[in-house]
Amino acid sequence: MPTLNDLARSHTSLGEADVEHLHSLVSDWQLLADLSFADLVLWAPAKDGTGWLAIAQMRPTTGPTSLQDDVVGTFAGPEDQRLLDVARDERRIWRESDPDWTNGVPVRIEGIPVTRANRVIAVIERCTNLNSARTPSRLELTYLQGADDLARMVAEGTFPFPGADAMLVRSPRVGDGLLRLGKSGRVIYASPNAQSAYRRLGLAADLIGSELGVVTAGLVASDEPLDESLMVVAAGRVPREAEVDGNGSVVQLRSIPLIVGGSRTGALVLVRDVTELRRRERELMTKDATIREIHHRVKNNLQTVAALLRLQARRLRAPEARAALDEAVRRVGSIAVVHETLSHAPEEVVDFDEIADRVAMMAGEVSAAEVRVIPKITGSFGQLSAAVATPLAMVLTELLQNALQHGFPHAREQGLLEVVAVREPERLTVTVADSGVGLPDGFDLESATSLGLQIVRTLVVGELGGRLRIMPRPGGGTEAVVDLPVGYEPER
Repeated sequence: MPTLNDLARSHTSLGEADVEHLHSLVSDWQLLADLSFADLVLWAPAKDGTGWLAIAQMRPTTGPTSLQDDVVGTFAGPEDQRLLDVARDERRIWRESDPDWTNGVPVRIEGIPVTRANRVIAVIERCTNLNSARTPSRLELTYLQGADDLARMVAEGTFPFPGADAMLVRSPRVGDGLLRLGKSGRVIYASPNAQSAYRRLGLAADLIGSELGVVTAGLVASDEPLDESLMVVAAGRVPREAEVDGNGSVVQLRSIPLIVGGSRTGALVLVRDVTELRRRERELMTKDATIREIHHRVKNNLQTVAALLRLQARRLRAPEARAALDEAVRRVGSIAVVHETLSHAPEEVVDFDEIADRVAMMAGEVSAAEVRVIPKITGSFGQLSAAVATPLAMVLTELLQNALQHGFPHAREQGLLEVVAVREPERLTVTVADSGVGLPDGFDLESATSLGLQIVRTLVVGELGGRLRIMPRPGGGTEAVVDLPVGYEPER
């Protein structure tokens, strides 16, 4: 389905500021749909001025839909077009039509002009399914009154609020709890859910008639500092969100000031009990902090092991034994780099480009003393899970070290050593290429006795479920290609 941006830019003459205003409206018009018990369709005038194009649609969560099919991307029919033209030309909410029985269900249709900078840039068609019409309750009357105020604010260009931040996805909804405030900030109506949320905060009295800002401030836990903006939000004076923490419960508030005809008529305050949500978030934060601390300690332990191996290597006189311990130090170090990165990551996912740079730097430190070859990295590895990053870091370490030791056996030798990463949605291909002496005659990866290559083959094929190829490089040297499925999870 095409997006609002696509449709607006391709088929309308709306400017960037107009489209941004419509984005703000659409990000928050679930509120209007739920209060109205109605479907909403946003129509914009077509570029040639001969029709109207549907660029967005919203269904209510509080009542039955009247539009079974999506209409986004379609042009308005003759009847709809007349309604939209009148709403735009007369700059008023148009309600004069009889119910539409086209689909066998009575539907009341209204047109709400969307005004910005004193211009009507679009029209909302509000379609109410009348099939379940009955005598409305006090709650439904309050909903409808709030919907009428919001519709007038849209027509006057005061909703969505200019300059206000986009509301969060987890903002309270109409069904979570609704309070209607008068001009003075006193509660005129409280839905049962809103009243229950305040009772969980410790309020024993009824909310009706109380000054919500004062009552809310009095419910804040005594050991919590009072947020000065809380009373302003609870009084319905600013379009903002706040949370009340008291009596072991957490309640989220969202304030929508109602400004109709240039004067403030009161406010709607949406209320939601988020106690369990915040408790789970705190548990996750604690768990994440614990996991990061574990990674930090593992990194420290690995660095200690590497330091001990390095000390042991210095005491050995046999060159082969010292070389073996030096290789072990590098392998442990590559694993430590991954755990260090994970100790700073909010999730078990890391940016492997940073790890690759560190691994190449460690290999470069060795080459600076032995050969004049500095590893170069091109492309991007992207985000990888810890289960992939740890073995891949070891693979990269081994391939770089193998290239430096066997591709450039002579001291102070110059040459090329390059790592090329190609990331696709489902795969990662890593190529390590050097311009060294090349592979020995009769080389066969399957029968290679090198410990480093055995480690690489085991990790790539056995643990990561990938493929490993080592072949002569065009122009001289060697090329190792590692092809991995990015989403593969090793067996536990």
